[in-house]
Amino acid sequence: MKIYLILLIVLFSACKQDVVVDNKNIEIVEVKVEKGESLDLIVYNFNELEPLLNKMDDKIYVVNFWATWCAPCVKELPYFEALNNEYKSKNVEVVLVSLDFPKQYETKLKPFIIKRQLKSKMVALNDVDSNTWIPKVDKEWSGAIPATVIYKNEKRAFYEKSFNLEELKTEVNKFLN
Repeated sequence: MKIYLILLIVLFSACKQDVVVDNKNIEIVEVKVEKGESLDLIVYNFNELEPLLNKMDDKIYVVNFWATWCAPCVKELPYFEALNNEYKSKNVEVVLVSLDFPKQYETKLKPFIIKRQLKSKMVALNDVDSNTWIPKVDKEWSGAIPATVIYKNEKRAFYEKSFNLEELKTEVNKFLN
């Protein structure tokens, strides 16, 4: 357990660039891709991510915690993308929160996003204090991924499981009035 904790601290302590956006210090990592294009990835610590988990604006939020190294996570990503495309007009926003290690943003995460042409809102969570932030997402969350929070204002549901598209639609439809 100690080795795992030390490894997490070392891996999550790497950073590329700090930028102040809306009075918040947000790390932005940029990678160059083919033909001069670039992909900006917003990197939050949990305090910066937390407002995305508690908005009160009558929109339905589907927040999925995932990583490129998690096979069930990768398998379900197309379903979140399909939901994002199909339900955008129904005031639903999909947010994909990557838990990939910071040292792999350039070599794994960004190429993964580009190759799969992910269009949902994408952020990376770089916060080694998982024992503090995991129960703030949901008190029953063991920390296993994939994990998804679906909420609208104060109505909230948490799922520590993989989804197929029909299951995901069924759960989101419970939030549509």
